[in-house]
Amino acid sequence: MKKLLLLLIITVFTACKDDKKGEQIAAIIPEPEVVFEYGYNLNDFKIIHDTIQKGENFSEILDRHHVEYPKVLQIVNKIKDTFNVRRIKSGIPYTILAKNDSTEKAQVFIYKHSKVRYTVVDFKDSIITAFNAKKPVTRVTKTASGIITSNLSQTMDDLGLNSFLTSKMADDIYAWTIDFSRLQKNDKFKIIYEQLYINDTVPVGIGEVKASYFEHGGKPFYAFKFVADSILGVPDYFDDEAKNLRRQFLKMPVKFSRISSRYNLRRRIAYYGNKIRPHRGTDFAAPIGTPIMSTANGTVIESRYKGGNGNYVKVRHNSTYSTQYLHMSKRAVKVGDVVKQGQTIGYIGMTGNTAGPHVCYRFWKNGKQVDPLKQKLPAAEPMKETTKPLYFDFIKPLKEDLDNINYPITNNEINISEEEINS
Repeated sequence: MKKLLLLLIITVFTACKDDKKGEQIAAIIPEPEVVFEYGYNLNDFKIIHDTIQKGENFSEILDRHHVEYPKVLQIVNKIKDTFNVRRIKSGIPYTILAKNDSTEKAQVFIYKHSKVRYTVVDFKDSIITAFNAKKPVTRVTKTASGIITSNLSQTMDDLGLNSFLTSKMADDIYAWTIDFSRLQKNDKFKIIYEQLYINDTVPVGIGEVKASYFEHGGKPFYAFKFVADSILGVPDYFDDEAKNLRRQFLKMPVKFSRISSRYNLRRRIAYYGNKIRPHRGTDFAAPIGTPIMSTANGTVIESRYKGGNGNYVKVRHNSTYSTQYLHMSKRAVKVGDVVKQGQTIGYIGMTGNTAGPHVCYRFWKNGKQVDPLKQKLPAAEPMKETTKPLYFDFIKPLKEDLDNINYPITNNEINISEEEINS
């Protein structure tokens, strides 16, 4: 290091005596690399990265970076239609572009809603502007596969896969066809999905799940995302026979729970002298506070506390079906509310007669309580016959890709491959 410093001093000294040698020195000193981001040449500014602290507001941030209060007030009023500064949240990162001089006065404020979305507030000139933008995202199509060891969530986690894929498969693709509380060891899955990146390297989430395969109890379940109705333009998942996987009712009202007691009209309870006490509901056990979902669209016809039922909600779905959800710690809807499938209507509790936290899920068909797990529930709108040839052509390469995905020997040997890059 000392030799290098000495050489530099000698070279500079010589350059002062010889202009040509000085030009040579200039030639070997590289120009600073231009860094262009958020619409600015960052070399023109002093860059300050920070995070909004608890209780901190926009005015305090700019004041700390040498912007006077009258100017801050002017900024706030000017940008209010684009960016409400009162809604900034603690823990959110931001960047200040400040003057690259001794004042280090802030010129631009960049609020980073996420890794992709951001808002730029520019007040370096007399004209104050604000705009929302997104970083360019690259979509990389990937494949993955796994073998169930205990449950889907744990297996996905062992494979290092994004938890979004877990919820996508359990809550969207197969929510109507597979009971994920009853998965069996060695059930299998394959999936074709999009991984999203910024700068081609930083992962920022999951995009579209194009196709999947789930083998449950030896039975195969294919799923392909497809827009069957060109007028509505809403995609849905269909199997390899063009049947819609969606049903009018979800399999269960709680995510990733277990059945602690089934519908049983001949249940005997030792506490009551081993007498028959029919159980006309299905109990799903989960921690207190877990959201309880309406299993189908409908209207709330009861929301109250009553005896052994505790806090409960009853939903009428149509002239044929109604459902009821018992023992809630808290109800989230009232009589007359219109609820959608998957909407939270209350939370797991222990109110009424119950020995542990769960929801007792009761199901009515034509006014009679029945076992929901044994019902052949109505499906969604079927695909039109005229659309099926187009669908089969569409899924042919996807099905081939799924069939060619190998399973890992163990879940520690993750089988993920990159198939294609879409920019």
